[in-house]
Amino acid sequence: MIPEVKQEIIDLGDGRTITLETGKLAKQAHGSVVVQSGKCMLLCTVVSNYKQSDVDFLPLTVDYREKFAAAGRYPGGFFKREARPSDGEVLTMRLVDRVLRPLFPKDYHAETQVMIQLMSHDEDVMPDAMAGLAASAAIQLSDLPFECAISEVRVGRVNGEFIINPTRAQLLESDIDMMIGASADSVMMVEGEMDEISEEEMAEAIKFAHEAIKVQCAAQVKLAEAFGKKETREYEPENEDEDLEEKVHKMAYDKVYAVAKAGSSKHERGAAFGEIKEEIIASFSEEEQEEFGDLISKYYSKAEKAAVRDLTLNEGLRLDGRKTNEIRPIWCEVDYLPSTHGSSIFTRGETQALATVTLGTSREANQIDMPSFEGEERFYLHYNFPPFSTGEARPIRGTSRREVGHGNLAQRALKGMVPDDCPYTVRVVSEVLESNGSSSMATVCAGTMALMDAGVQLKKPVSGIAMGLISDADSGKYAVLSDILGDEDHLGDMDFKVTGTADGITACQMDIKVKGLSYEILVNALKQAREGRLHILEKLTDTIAAPNKDVKEHSPKMVTRRIPNEFIGALIGPGGKVIQELQKETNTEIVINEDPVTEEGIVEILGVGSEGIEAVLAKIDSITFKPEKGEVYEVKVIKMLDFGAVVEYTEAPGNEVLLHISELAWERTDNVTDVVNLGDVFEVKYFGIDPKTRKEKVSRKAILPKPEGYKERPPRERDGNRDNRSRDNRGDRKPRRD
Repeated sequence: MIPEVKQEIIDLGDGRTITLETGKLAKQAHGSVVVQSGKCMLLCTVVSNYKQSDVDFLPLTVDYREKFAAAGRYPGGFFKREARPSDGEVLTMRLVDRVLRPLFPKDYHAETQVMIQLMSHDEDVMPDAMAGLAASAAIQLSDLPFECAISEVRVGRVNGEFIINPTRAQLLESDIDMMIGASADSVMMVEGEMDEISEEEMAEAIKFAHEAIKVQCAAQVKLAEAFGKKETREYEPENEDEDLEEKVHKMAYDKVYAVAKAGSSKHERGAAFGEIKEEIIASFSEEEQEEFGDLISKYYSKAEKAAVRDLTLNEGLRLDGRKTNEIRPIWCEVDYLPSTHGSSIFTRGETQALATVTLGTSREANQIDMPSFEGEERFYLHYNFPPFSTGEARPIRGTSRREVGHGNLAQRALKGMVPDDCPYTVRVVSEVLESNGSSSMATVCAGTMALMDAGVQLKKPVSGIAMGLISDADSGKYAVLSDILGDEDHLGDMDFKVTGTADGITACQMDIKVKGLSYEILVNALKQAREGRLHILEKLTDTIAAPNKDVKEHSPKMVTRRIPNEFIGALIGPGGKVIQELQKETNTEIVINEDPVTEEGIVEILGVGSEGIEAVLAKIDSITFKPEKGEVYEVKVIKMLDFGAVVEYTEAPGNEVLLHISELAWERTDNVTDVVNLGDVFEVKYFGIDPKTRKEKVSRKAILPKPEGYKERPPRERDGNRDNRSRDNRGDRKPRRD
């Protein structure tokens, strides 16, 4: 018997709906929900252990997976089973995690797992836009301690009209692709890419998305009530001691304030804060340290945070001595690495990124194979964050989710400025060598310069900046911080990264930690970010004002040639023999693709030397050469035969045709060698396909003057009864003797 299910339907306002359903699947999970729009279905479950973990943080795992069966497909590769998550899945996990994590109680440390699975795919529905809604709905149906319902939506803009959760086709026409996460009261997360929009337009898009999110949050609450709202579970809270907290605060606050005001470097400041903490701990007896050690450390951190925030709000000063809108010193350099196709160094304060550019053919495109999307990227960026960049030694266990996320942000910031007619596949790699505040924005700046150094004709240079916010709800004071440090990221109320050109925003990523942030503060912060972005952009263009006109001497040159479809096979040759020998002889790389619209062959020729590329182009011209009827062409004799000479067109070597002995001269020719010899070069006239022989016909004599007194041979008369072979005479044949 199918169990009774509860449903809530969310109207998106344009005929589309989202359905929330619970009670049928995964009932042993602490909360489960099926979210459906069209044929797209997500199953989300949440489970949290009832016992607190022995850690001082929330061990939350958000896992998003797309099942290939959902799209009626098999996983690629040898093993036909889903394996490690793709970058697209990792990015969706990050989007959901960043909104959920702050809403759990700070003292809740139970192992918690949110699992979201794409169970059925719809080409017109992008599932990542519903992942946050699914996660929050599952939590609302559980007994987990969680502040309030949230949701996430994608917002696009086509022809000036905002759209909630646009289709992939609509997104191709949109100048905005933003994901917004929020509760009914507050926006909490923003991430996306834009086509050089203004700060006000970005704020309008966020407002539009927030209105849709409010409806989705209300639907979750109604579903939980209809299903039967569970009592929030009790858990063992952290120990608190108000007297101890006040004591530590008094001991630490003034000393921390003084160190913060001194404007020292990261390591000096860290060492000074460490001494204060050790001094405070040492003031307690061994018994007190044993009993209250964790609380002392916790309360010291709170006092440190309060002192640094107060310094900024009260005096407008920051940890390194800067004012709130001041950018750290910047120096840049291009063409640093001699063997790369393009390189640059961007250093801002204690953050440094070294970027490289590699140019290749379409064969090097990044292939994307997900159940919800198949395609390729001709421009992509990889970001590496080694432990030495922060002065640490720790194990390296593959590419982290953070590296995937930061690289994706930088890629989205730059990709719109790579021209559509760029013939290359372009890979940018950012190596973070130092980090103290937004290495992802340093990556954008270094990437811009490296691309221009490589000769990629960027439409406009792009810069990026990380901003912060410190606010006090009681006093109404707030301070927007330009170019934040790592410590300011931790202690602030908002971390937002903005990239763009001189004309507008190209990408952003925001994590907002305070409730009810006003749009006025948001727009002011974005405008201050623009000032900082333009300042940094000026430093970049001082270093390299415009893209180099050509690629470097040692970089591969790319030439693209289109050929008719019928010549693709001839260029490839049997078993690839022609193209393989051509690549070897010319030291080039040749890639042939077929235009899906025109069905023409698109030939990409990549080579360092122009001689090799020219040789390939000559071979293509030869293969695709089509003589025109009635035209005269220069030919060369390459083979002698009894009945004529084989000649090749000098403008298309390898393109051969038979010159029959009868077409050599007007006079009777007994031997071919009486007129031409091997290696002779002369002109012939092309007559097209001979209707008698059904082969191409060329003639030398046709362009020679007729000898004086020359008479045309009369056409041979045809006698139907010749040799008594007519049908009427067949019976007169003598019988054959056996």
